[in-house]
Amino acid sequence: MSTTLDQTLAAALEIDGATAVALVDYESGMSLGHQGTGIDLDVAAAGNTEVIRAKLRTMAALGLDDRIEDILITLGQQYHLIRLLQGADGSGLFLYLVLDKSRANLALARRQLSNLERTLTI
Repeated sequence: MSTTLDQTLAAALEIDGATAVALVDYESGMSLGHQGTGIDLDVAAAGNTEVIRAKLRTMAALGLDDRIEDILITLGQQYHLIRLLQGADGSGLFLYLVLDKSRANLALARRQLSNLERTLTI
């Protein structure tokens, strides 16, 4: 079953603890769609694009022949989860999910975000 961008974003917000979500093009740093509250998702999209670019440069400098599945940033009250889309249709895109630490199950959120990625049609 495939889902649209809006359906995927809405489903991501149903993950326990989720407060905001965005699909971002890390070539441009632009958000292609977002839902949720509590954070400026356009600013977050641009900033997290820089995180991904820096990690990709570091991997290249180290000669690592691998791919990034996700990047976790742990704050005092939140988790910020960056999930790079792996399918051919998702090349250059990532899902960005903000979770309230007090209500989130990080392992389950990672799994659910991965499942959503597989059904997303772009």
